[in-house]
Amino acid sequence: MNETIKLLTSHRSYRQFDETYTLSSEELDQILAAARQAPSWMNGQFYSIIVLTDPKIRQEFVRLNPGNPHIEKSSVFLLFVADLYRTAEVAKQKQTAYNIDGLDPLITATTDAALALENALVATESLGLGAVPVGSVRNYLPEIKSLLTLPDYVLPIAGLSIGKPIVEMKVKPRLPKETVVHYNQYTPLDYQHIEHYDDTMRKFGEARETKDWTQKFADYFAKEPNRGVDDFTKTQKIAQKKTDE
Repeated sequence: MNETIKLLTSHRSYRQFDETYTLSSEELDQILAAARQAPSWMNGQFYSIIVLTDPKIRQEFVRLNPGNPHIEKSSVFLLFVADLYRTAEVAKQKQTAYNIDGLDPLITATTDAALALENALVATESLGLGAVPVGSVRNYLPEIKSLLTLPDYVLPIAGLSIGKPIVEMKVKPRLPKETVVHYNQYTPLDYQHIEHYDDTMRKFGEARETKDWTQKFADYFAKEPNRGVDDFTKTQKIAQKKTDE
């Protein structure tokens, strides 16, 4: 196994960081450079990265989202946003229409942002540091828009807390290969694999997991989805719904 694959397959999420550790500007630049070199559809680079170092802004993030105190206690917090603003400005300069109705442009920009985040995460771990993605930023989108003066056509996707871990974490078991990897066609699910995964995770015994994997997501999808994202994309002029003429 080469060093890159070893790094990828030993990924762990860290949430406890040394508050006295300061990420160097060189390390941050390396992480950002790796993120910016991520693959992008048509080289559109439909994302932006907002580097949050201001303690007051990060404190406000934690006030909004108290379940993730590491946003404040990590060395730096990066916010990855789907960004269709730049190309809106291009269309304005070129005096052309800017048609981003429907889901495809948003999916494209979200994918670009996610790929950049993953590159940043891998770069972070290659430096011997730790990180954890934060998808719950999508729970308070209007507040983030105001706090960070986001323009139209921009949607926060996820954050990334980066720092020096102070608690060692075990590599978390993933779903069995048979449930995720398909060859040539989609294979019907053998539910026994899911039941075995419940058992595996019980034995893994992560303290923050209070429910079986199956129960956690049965409960999650039984609730109403986060409609705030739907509303926010409309106010941001992303994925607009066409009206009848």
